[in-house]
Amino acid sequence: MNSSTPETPRPLPSHDRGFKLAIGAIASLVPIVVLAIGIELVWTSRLSIAKFGLGFWTTRIWNPVLGDFGALPFIWGTLYSSLIALCLAAPVALGIAIYTAELAPRRLRRPLAFLSELLAAIPSIVYGLWGIFVLVPLVRRFEVSLPDGLRKLPLFTGPPVGVGMLAASLVLAIMVVPFISSVTREILLAVPAGQREAAYALGATRWEAIKVALRYGRVGVLGAVMLGFGRALGETMAVAMLIGNNPQVSVSLFAPQHTMAAVIANEFTEAASDLYLHALVEIGLVLFIITLAINALSRLLIWRLAR
Repeated sequence: MNSSTPETPRPLPSHDRGFKLAIGAIASLVPIVVLAIGIELVWTSRLSIAKFGLGFWTTRIWNPVLGDFGALPFIWGTLYSSLIALCLAAPVALGIAIYTAELAPRRLRRPLAFLSELLAAIPSIVYGLWGIFVLVPLVRRFEVSLPDGLRKLPLFTGPPVGVGMLAASLVLAIMVVPFISSVTREILLAVPAGQREAAYALGATRWEAIKVALRYGRVGVLGAVMLGFGRALGETMAVAMLIGNNPQVSVSLFAPQHTMAAVIANEFTEAASDLYLHALVEIGLVLFIITLAINALSRLLIWRLAR
């Protein structure tokens, strides 16, 4: 009987090794850049960190004249507006994705998908201008026509000026719809045809077959929703033009409030003192940490669902 010995793998050619090292170096740039951004934000906000510590996250006061700075109103405004926008945008985006991928006539699918994705190409400042001239008057009419009984609720208190949390959240919802719908549509198109055929073979209706496809691609759909959430967290100009820019913590949809990205854009050039500048940079650091934490949490959820 002949004994066979395992073959020794041949070493990679020099050009293959060079290509592998080059690709590895390029891939390593991503964590290096993220780490460099974090280090720079920490260093440039050191005065604020040294003076306020962790209390910076929980303090409601933002008074540049007296040198008192707290990020809680901006953290609240960023998360509150993004969550409202996500609740409004996710069902609409999911409906658009289902229609363009499953229900629309074949000749209309590509034009409809193109038009929905075209919303993502519109600059943020254009959304802000449209919001000021079109959306704010509509929101003001809604606020004025609201019954007095509802206006007593904390969710609807405040002057009916149109500019505030509701207007900013509506614009954010419109801006994140194309991101969620386009990714969800591609996920539905990538579901194997056998999933739907098996559902039809068992006597499922068309809607039940669509639910099977959604369940099969639920991990990707969750990733699409989190992508839209991340897009809403970092939005600046449109929100700054519509949210009212008032640093307060309120659950009211009518109250003017503020976000982290908006306060940096509005006040960065006005920072006359080093502490003021460092406080604004620390808000950027807080936004950086929150974004990383939310992305990490979404990745954990996706991994858990995938398992």
